[in-house]
Amino acid sequence: MKGLILAAGLGTRLRPITSLRPKPTISVANRPLIHYALDDLIDAGVTDIGIVVSYDTIDHLKEAVEGYRGANYTFVLQAPPKGLAHAVEVSRDFLADDSFVMYLGDNLFEQGIGAFIDAFDPAAGVNAVMALIRVDDPRAFGVAVVEDGRITRLVEKPPDPPSDLAVAGVYVFDKTVHDAIDGLEPGAKGEYQITDAIARMIERGLVVAPVEVTGWWKDTGTADDILDANRLELLSMARNVEGTVEESRIVGDVVVQAGATVRRSTVFGPAIIGRGAVVEDSYVGPFTSLGAGSRLSNAEIEYAVVGADSVIRDVRARIHASLIGENVVIEGASGRPDAHRLVVGDQSQIDLHQ
Repeated sequence: MKGLILAAGLGTRLRPITSLRPKPTISVANRPLIHYALDDLIDAGVTDIGIVVSYDTIDHLKEAVEGYRGANYTFVLQAPPKGLAHAVEVSRDFLADDSFVMYLGDNLFEQGIGAFIDAFDPAAGVNAVMALIRVDDPRAFGVAVVEDGRITRLVEKPPDPPSDLAVAGVYVFDKTVHDAIDGLEPGAKGEYQITDAIARMIERGLVVAPVEVTGWWKDTGTADDILDANRLELLSMARNVEGTVEESRIVGDVVVQAGATVRRSTVFGPAIIGRGAVVEDSYVGPFTSLGAGSRLSNAEIEYAVVGADSVIRDVRARIHASLIGENVVIEGASGRPDAHRLVVGDQSQIDLHQ
């Protein structure tokens, strides 16, 4: 079985964080998002992995996965991205007639994907498996109808959902999906939807098996989603102090990675201080990730993700619920005028405490 990770999208809802790098390379608990997908595939025994990329994402993704866990990586260009079914179509040479797991590169699954692969049983006539999760309001999702242990209908973002089973970001297919994709008509946005291909499979009498997600699942489409994913991943970490701690208070499950320094500061877990990072005269609250080489000086921060090599210093108000990119500088200023000086990219959001 092969793996196919979809990572060609531009991540427009996360701009400006994704203006210079693709969403699957954004860090959650100091690891690129795509590493979680790779771990799930490799842990399930899938080591021949295709990654669907665009011209805008290929270089960053190659750098992020190079040599990771010894798997075999093939990069498939989707230019321009035209939907999930199109991603499968352009990957046909890589996939050949092999069964495969399709994994959306910005999704996270607490319990991995083993259950979905286990449910894929060609000997029992199963042609595809879909991950489903029960949600309170399924109107923003693709929704599945399940009868007698198989999916009988799919509806995309219905105003009146026929069930509470939303489609999550993992699928398993045999080669029959390719015939179902051939000749598909594009949707309203010019994209070729995988749900339309699956609907064809169902109409042709093929078996699409449902498997409900156990544990939590996150689609990291927005800044708030990234922060919540970071919170969830940090909750699974145990205390591990490998770096240097001087005249500081470390409380709870805090990870201080090798080469990091915490000096005259308080850190409440769960939190992670990245390799080579420096925290001085500061407070780091729960659910915070400080990236490699970052620096926090005379400042307070909590429930935040700070990218690599960013600097935060001399900020009076506590920074909270914030997603901060790489190589960012945030610093307080004194003197007159008593004003804020901002250099802000497109589609940014800044909340100033008054």
